[in-house]
Amino acid sequence: MFDYKSKIKLIKELDWKLIIIVTCIFAFGLVILSSATHATTTGSYNQIMKQGMAFLIGMGLVVLILLFDYNFLGKYYKALYIVSIILLLLVWIPGLGKVNAGARSWLHLGPLDFQTSELVKLTFILSYAKIVEEKKGKLNTIKDLVPLGLYAAPIVLLILIQPDLGTTIVFCCIIAGMLYTAGLNKKIIKTALIIIVVATPLMYMMMAPHQRVRIDAFLHPDNLELPGNYQVMQSRIAIGSGGVTGKGLYQGTQNQNDFLPVQDSDFIFAVVGEELGLIGMFVLMVLYAFFLIRMISIAKEAKDFYGTLIVVGVVSMFGYQIIQNIGMTVAMIPVTGVTLPFVSYGASSFMTSLANLGLVLNVGMRRKKINF
Repeated sequence: MFDYKSKIKLIKELDWKLIIIVTCIFAFGLVILSSATHATTTGSYNQIMKQGMAFLIGMGLVVLILLFDYNFLGKYYKALYIVSIILLLLVWIPGLGKVNAGARSWLHLGPLDFQTSELVKLTFILSYAKIVEEKKGKLNTIKDLVPLGLYAAPIVLLILIQPDLGTTIVFCCIIAGMLYTAGLNKKIIKTALIIIVVATPLMYMMMAPHQRVRIDAFLHPDNLELPGNYQVMQSRIAIGSGGVTGKGLYQGTQNQNDFLPVQDSDFIFAVVGEELGLIGMFVLMVLYAFFLIRMISIAKEAKDFYGTLIVVGVVSMFGYQIIQNIGMTVAMIPVTGVTLPFVSYGASSFMTSLANLGLVLNVGMRRKKINF
């Protein structure tokens, strides 16, 4: 029997503030995207329509995810883990996998190109949170971490060999956020940081050529012969020329004259800086701050630790992506292909970002036990 009363109670428990914040970020991004794609000048709104369609489909995914208790989804964590592995292996099938920006991380599905690692973010968070849940307060030695490391290793390595360093770091942040929340011993954290610093030269040597070039470019920002520095230089010029109030929407010369690279995706934040100035950048960053703070509140109020870990995984993912994208735009972090959540153009990343938001809303609406 369909219990309408229980359904209505659950809907009332939805975090509408979080939904409103994300909708505001999307609306803000859609306006900026219309400028970055020169839609008002060319009369072509193709990308705008695709982004809008991705939003609608993504919201549909949110509704679908909300229908199932996250603990019910967690029961199938082993199956979700296997699905994650399969999705990452599919990109190596000739004729199906596609190389884009030097990484074999895409599936070519007719008119649609889909980045499988985006969907794996969701399946991995659901799966890994269930494993970490059992280790709460028991992460005091390296031996305690071995099972968790072995569980995550295949996922991380499959993304690393694509090679997609940016997405690999995203997954590492998800893992680190969950382990820290589960009570990872502080001595282990300090040791890990020391190892990372000491091993940095070795990791640099093991990087793919195009990845090492990005590090070189970051360390030598004035050398425009290094790939990436020209893009960052144009980004800094765009943001700097915007001043406090900006040049005005659709009036940014770096953007409108296509001096700014990948302005609809990786460097869309520079469009905000040039056309809306410091004020526009501040507004967007405040929205992101509210977005992250709201999710952290949901993590604290979750009815169980599994729910807390799910939300922490999502917060870690979004937090890194926001910091990385904005940081590389202003030359504070090396350039990677990490998009700005809910603002950058890209159907697969947009839809899966909303799906991950659905997980957070799922945990939030069930913080009180309501039976169907």
